[in-house]
Amino acid sequence: MSTVEAPTKSRAQIKERTLRKDNWRLYPITTFVIFTAWVVYATIRAFWGAAFFVPQYHYLTPFYSPCLNDICNNVTVDGHTGDAAEFGTFLPAATRGWIPFAALSLPFLLLFRLTCYYYRKAYYRAFWASPQACGVREPHGKYTGERRFPLIGQNLHRYFWIAAFLISLINTWDAIRAFHGEDGGFGIGLGTIILWANVVLLWIYTLSCHSCRHIVGGRLKNFSKHPVRYWMWGVVSKLNQKHGTYALITLGSLVVADLYVALVASSTISDLRIIN
Repeated sequence: MSTVEAPTKSRAQIKERTLRKDNWRLYPITTFVIFTAWVVYATIRAFWGAAFFVPQYHYLTPFYSPCLNDICNNVTVDGHTGDAAEFGTFLPAATRGWIPFAALSLPFLLLFRLTCYYYRKAYYRAFWASPQACGVREPHGKYTGERRFPLIGQNLHRYFWIAAFLISLINTWDAIRAFHGEDGGFGIGLGTIILWANVVLLWIYTLSCHSCRHIVGGRLKNFSKHPVRYWMWGVVSKLNQKHGTYALITLGSLVVADLYVALVASSTISDLRIIN
């Protein structure tokens, strides 16, 4: 009596890196170019140490908020003098050029974005090719997940979110202060609108975070007993669907806000005034 052996299951041996026919390289290449350009621009501006504040309208670039260098006091532009330091200073003027004026906020904001779920996907594919796209062969020999240094630090994202939330409050205060006229009273300019647009987008990005979704609605056994948290969880869940889009949009809004303040602060252009 002969016996029939069951077929051996083995992974298909495919020579091609992928059977995908679409232009799957477009996403990682585009992401690499955008992220690299943004990092170069942001790094230069963070260490520039000039053209960061417009005292007559109280425009402060988000890249320098909160402004903690001694130079943040008594800033003069076109004959107008004002203080950009809303929360005091502890960095001496001698640190200009090698310590960012916003040394207290920038590290946390950077870590918040680096550990963001969307950004992980983006730079894992664009910079590490791990892998470059779905359905494309992993180029690395092994994958240990986020259980070892340095990737284990990704688990701190929820704590960096708290820091980003607090910094967003500071950015909101900066935008409120931007309702400032030349005579010291109420005023609105194009810079006011740009700073407020940036703040609103930053809030949408921050509140659409997965960590925020867990904070407002996590660890609940019965939603019906917590209607307010359930409503908040629903709102955040809807925002969360476009979290990656907001992450990219805010990169652009930050550059626009910073560049506009820099151009006005350097007297390259004049602020378009709407009121006063």
